Amino acid sequence: MMEPTVRLADKVALITGASSGIGRESAVLFAAEGARVVVADIVEEAGRAVVAEIESSGGSASFVLTDVARAADCEAMVRHAEETYGRLDVLFNNAGIMDPADDDAVATEEAVWDRTMAVNLKGVFFGCKYGIPALRRAGGGSIVNTASFVALLGAATPQLAYTASKGGVLAMTRELAVVHARENIRANALCPGPLRTELLMKFLDTEEKRERRLVHVPMGRFGEASEMARAALWLASDESSYVTGTTFTVDGGITAAYVTPS
Repeated sequence: MMEPTVRLADKVALITGASSGIGRESAVLFAAEGARVVVADIVEEAGRAVVAEIESSGGSASFVLTDVARAADCEAMVRHAEETYGRLDVLFNNAGIMDPADDDAVATEEAVWDRTMAVNLKGVFFGCKYGIPALRRAGGGSIVNTASFVALLGAATPQLAYTASKGGVLAMTRELAVVHARENIRANALCPGPLRTELLMKFLDTEEKRERRLVHVPMGRFGEASEMARAALWLASDESSYVTGTTFTVDGGITAAYVTPS
């Protein structure tokens, strides 16, 4: 009988937005799979609680206060990873926001657009700008960027800034994959479907809105953050060693039902 493998043994993983949702579940799972985890988040108390949870289970983690919209913070989080653990092997650019005032083109304010782009799109750029040199120093590694199913189809509930930002993440990931493939650096976009997370439930704040979104999902339910974490784990691990530039949809079948292959 084969022994189960520890899929991130001896690896160092940096996860942004790691205090809640997909990021939190991924931090706990990555640590359980052997990674030393840098928990990067703008919410300090919750981020430190994730570190404490990991450590109480025998894992290794540390917290770094990070606003991914700030270049200096992203440079500092990567420096923290290398100074604390000696290297960086996995960069999970997961931090994101969904502003409740995000709407259609007419109703969305410029400030909402700018803040959404700063966190969701520029934050991924900054993570890669400072993270890729660290991955090079480690001899390669895996970049996982959280995009969304709305990067592939129009959202039934208007959220134009969010949708546009996630489309940008998807396009950026493809180019990162092509540019850095010969450096043993892989880049893939995780595209979650609608999830039962605080982020989405705050946006879908009425039963009507939730049903409007859920009616399109063939599996008939919202996904769980833990399910996205398991997908991210596979992309982060060497099990996906020949996988780069992919749109990795974990969406309950929504894009299969509504996207026509080109």
